[in-house]
Amino acid sequence: MSEYESSTQKRKTKSVYVSTVISIALVLLVTGLLGLLLVHAKNLSKYVKENIVLNVIVNDGTNEGDVLSLQKDLEKDKYVLRTEYISKELAAKSLKEDLGEDFVQYLGHNPLLPSIDVYMKEDYANSDSIKTFIDKISRNTRIKEVVYQESLIDMVNKNVRIISIVVLAFAAILLVIAVALINNTIRLAIYSQRFLIKSMQLIGATKNFIRKPFITYGIIHGLLGSLIAILLLIFTLKFAQQQIPELVFLRNWYEFAAIFIVVIAIGILISGLSTYFAVTKYLKAKSNDLYS
Repeated sequence: MSEYESSTQKRKTKSVYVSTVISIALVLLVTGLLGLLLVHAKNLSKYVKENIVLNVIVNDGTNEGDVLSLQKDLEKDKYVLRTEYISKELAAKSLKEDLGEDFVQYLGHNPLLPSIDVYMKEDYANSDSIKTFIDKISRNTRIKEVVYQESLIDMVNKNVRIISIVVLAFAAILLVIAVALINNTIRLAIYSQRFLIKSMQLIGATKNFIRKPFITYGIIHGLLGSLIAILLLIFTLKFAQQQIPELVFLRNWYEFAAIFIVVIAIGILISGLSTYFAVTKYLKAKSNDLYS
């Protein structure tokens, strides 16, 4: 009978440990997905801001050498990420493709002016910085005017701020929920071992001696749960990139690696601490309280 009870107890213990690891993995998976969402939102914001273009229109009659010299001067500016020279011929070709007809042949000449497309650095992709930049370069006699969509820039920055606040608030709430869920899962697992904890204490085992194996198992469960969560996150990333190829532009494996490390740290830390406090609770409890 005792062997049967021992075997039954071992099976129950294993099932509790397995369910604990699975629960931790699922909670960390959701936490990791939110981390990936934050990274993609940040990278998307950077991508959008760095692709806001300013069209620097060059005066007619300016030779190509002077235009290329102007382009180099612009690229040296601290506000500028990169530039692209658009010759009269290239501008005409692009407009011809957009219109679907040869307007140069119809007019008899190419009325378009050469220009330089300027892409700002992320930190300077805002209305104030752009106005300062335009005021500075407008003094150059080779520049006729600078054209850009001011309303679009304001809208992009406003939406980015709103989305960032919402996502960060959601992340904070979800992190609290994740900690609570993992803590409750581990407390339930330790609850099933409360009589074993009290029995060890009654026969003279010290508190640290009793805590040590439980905390060790807790850390292992946290590590296993986090590794399972990371594998699921990698699978989710690959699946998402197959469905939305444009996500490749937002991919940053260094940031993803940082998220994976954070997931492992959260899994180990919360599991270890929750196990410590749960075991301590039953070490302090009276024998009669274990039945309540």
